[in-house]
Amino acid sequence: MKKSAHHCLLTAAATLMLAGAAMAQEPIKIGFLSTFSGPSAIVGQELLEGFKLGLEQKGNKLGGRPVELIQADDQAKPDVGRQHTDKMLERDKIHILTGINFSNVMLAVAKPAIDAGAIVYSINAGPSQYAGSQCNPAYYNISFQNDTSSEAMAVHLQNKGIKKMYLMAPNYPAGKDFLAGFKRYYKGEIVGEVYTTFGQLDYAAEIAQLRAANPQGVFIFLPAGMGINFTKQYYQAGLNKTVPLYGTSFSFDQTMLPALGEAALGSFASAFWAETLDNPQSKKFVADFEAKYGRLPSPAAANAFDGVLLLDAALTSIGGKIEDKAAFRKAMENVKFTSLRGNFKFNKNHYPVQDFYLTEITKNAKGRMMMTVREKISANHEDIYVKDCKMAAN
Repeated sequence: MKKSAHHCLLTAAATLMLAGAAMAQEPIKIGFLSTFSGPSAIVGQELLEGFKLGLEQKGNKLGGRPVELIQADDQAKPDVGRQHTDKMLERDKIHILTGINFSNVMLAVAKPAIDAGAIVYSINAGPSQYAGSQCNPAYYNISFQNDTSSEAMAVHLQNKGIKKMYLMAPNYPAGKDFLAGFKRYYKGEIVGEVYTTFGQLDYAAEIAQLRAANPQGVFIFLPAGMGINFTKQYYQAGLNKTVPLYGTSFSFDQTMLPALGEAALGSFASAFWAETLDNPQSKKFVADFEAKYGRLPSPAAANAFDGVLLLDAALTSIGGKIEDKAAFRKAMENVKFTSLRGNFKFNKNHYPVQDFYLTEITKNAKGRMMMTVREKISANHEDIYVKDCKMAAN
């Protein structure tokens, strides 16, 4: 009888061990929803390639478990993003939803994903809602909160004593967040605040209005094809000679600089990371990315790569058990990893606390346009919305 009981205990222990081993070998399923078509496809591609490079360097594993990546194109449309999210949740049973580059898509997909038990992990979109009153234990953002880059540029312009600024952004959630952030820290006169149509490519009317307003500087948030067209038209109008163009990395990064060429020269951008940032891990990443893809990376690629490093560090600390929600949350909130950007930690709202730099668009010895770091604008910058987040930190 004793022998039988002992045998049963051994069998139960062996079964548990086998179940644990099986779980360790089952893949972590990641839904990668991003924009892979239309004028903003370059951003989705950049995020995907940064993420894939990170996974490749981790042996295509996170926390020791293999990774299955399921890709979908949201076409920069919230309803399309929602349809793909529903499919990935029901059909693929994803553990993590990531890759989303537009805030309007994020606002359409985050709640259904969280409600279905998945983790939403932003490597780009940073809507204010999830930083504040809608903050959630299952939502993490490793990139930025939308307002913070423009806040940093406003700090710089305020310190420089620029008195009259003209602001322009597309009429969608991130555009409103970016200009709200700028106005929060800039105390000079705003002689124009224009919200253009999302996806607009002809800016002749806006440039005429802007010229008439006669500002000392123009601040733009116009990502991807929107920014390329505006900056080229601004240059062709000759305005860059008299009115400097200021923005964030989203209007002047390596997804856009090759297309912009000389039109971007002498413009300024605030950034949490740039391809010229001087630390060993960032230099290695830039070299590895260029060796693999034949071009310089943008901050979007750096965010995605950092996203893999952070996930791997957190999951490794809990033996890859992503199913243990409480352990995963604690691991994410206390994670230690070597970020490409240097300083990084999660605030209590699961958004970053990080440094911001002033960069100038210059031409390097190889004739390539670069975001060249000039100075640190602000250290350990946190978003304003954290005060509205009622989620307790671990």
